[in-house]
Amino acid sequence: MSSIQAMAERGAAPALAQARVQPPAASVRTGPWRQGLAAALAWLLLGVLTWLWPNKEIGFSDWAYTTEFAALTAAVAVLLAALALAGGRAGRVLRWLRPAGAWLIAAPVLLAVWEVATAKLGLLPPPFFAPPQSLLEVYLDDTARLGISVAYSLRLLLQGIVIGSAVGFVTGVWVGWSRVAGYWVHPLLRFLGPVPASALLPLAFFFAPSSHSAAVFLIALATFFPVAVLTWSGVANVSKSYYDVARTLGASEWFLVLRVAIPAALPQVFVGLFMGLGASFSVLITAEMMGVKAGLGWYLQWAQGWAAYANMYGALLVMAVLCSGLITLLFAVRDRLLGWQKGTVKW
Repeated sequence: MSSIQAMAERGAAPALAQARVQPPAASVRTGPWRQGLAAALAWLLLGVLTWLWPNKEIGFSDWAYTTEFAALTAAVAVLLAALALAGGRAGRVLRWLRPAGAWLIAAPVLLAVWEVATAKLGLLPPPFFAPPQSLLEVYLDDTARLGISVAYSLRLLLQGIVIGSAVGFVTGVWVGWSRVAGYWVHPLLRFLGPVPASALLPLAFFFAPSSHSAAVFLIALATFFPVAVLTWSGVANVSKSYYDVARTLGASEWFLVLRVAIPAALPQVFVGLFMGLGASFSVLITAEMMGVKAGLGWYLQWAQGWAAYANMYGALLVMAVLCSGLITLLFAVRDRLLGWQKGTVKW
């Protein structure tokens, strides 16, 4: 009897393992997405509020694109409702939106508070505070100027980040690997690195042949320091046992650097890249306010000069989206390059 029972248990083991791997059919979400329906209702109410509640007169004219903004919120509500009712049939789109369900509900609520405080009740005085439809006006009526500014800023930012990251990475590997470089270069990094790149703005514009090259230098300098320091830290902290094993197998010095030190230091390198990206954005605005002919920094200065605060808020929103997109792209590159380190790197 015990042998029969043991055979039954051995036969049931694969089925039990498969049951652990595959979730039961009842747990698969095939019904309507309730948070999506709530978000659709919130966006629809925002559109009704914007359309039916008349704007308060502000002295010179009414807020433009109010009707268009209400129609846009209603379109978002219809789209969310369709995805929510589709359930599991929506596929990847719904799986991508589900984690943001609470934000999809909070966003129209915040926009409604913003709309009421500005366009409907006038609690926040214009032109310093503009309603949400003013951003729609900026993006529709000033597309050419804002688009050119985004293109110039993106080109300047990428040039500075690429140069600063490359030089910082090479310097960090050199300092972390070579004792001579660590003796002479490391004190300079500790002494000059904390100096803000924007503090060198007068010197950069004096020595650089053009305002564009000066801006590239400042952005590269802001990116260089965190990448260099964290790359040096990553290379210097690689376990010596890795080197001992590689040397036992006959590895050369270049092999130790390229195939042992650098891969082990990559998590620290990406931390430096994230920090450098944030620092480069702050320097970008400062650099573009000094002599360049286009760019988001120039656009912000132009908007402030003409008291076009809606344009300023629109440019700030574009900057936030641009920075978030670059960080997301950097995360994707990191996950691709460090996929082999899953389990040892904290994700």
